[in-house]
Amino acid sequence: MPGSDGPQRHGVVGPVPVGHDAVEYDKLRRRVLWSLPSGLYVVGSRAGERRNGMTLNWAMQVSTDPKLMAIAVLNDAFTHELITQGRVFSLCVIDREDRAIVRKFTKPVEVDPVSRTLNGFAYRDGRSGAPILEQATAWLDCELRESLEVGDHTLFLGEVVDSGFNRPEDTPVLRMEDTRMNYGG
Repeated sequence: MPGSDGPQRHGVVGPVPVGHDAVEYDKLRRRVLWSLPSGLYVVGSRAGERRNGMTLNWAMQVSTDPKLMAIAVLNDAFTHELITQGRVFSLCVIDREDRAIVRKFTKPVEVDPVSRTLNGFAYRDGRSGAPILEQATAWLDCELRESLEVGDHTLFLGEVVDSGFNRPEDTPVLRMEDTRMNYGG
């Protein structure tokens, strides 16, 4: 039928190969996507005096000259709003032993500007103004250069304007598979 998106597949998103059960194929596809190695980070964002920290696992370096980081943020997330308005973000790498931290940043945080904490964790503002967790193993401070809407997320490209380690470089860092969490797929 003209204008139709085809048959409904009970919440299955994307094409299904001929001869496959849509629901079972969708489950398989999710398991394969969840098996991709992925870090688990806290992304800091700021617009004016509003700050936030958010758990994020879709991040990667995409250019060496200039040094560019890409992060994907859900379009209706508070962090999306802050990055769009403030045009800065930080990416905080978390120690594997500190895995409980990421659960504290799955919802908008409680900011205490007097004690300089996000959900009770100390932060400082980076060169860009984005908050950086003091407890992070390492961090990247980025200024937004480009953004691209990609489905229900936006891909933000930030140029690294500062970076550093708060702990020894050989500290094991948190990965998605170190938790019982999964996202996407």
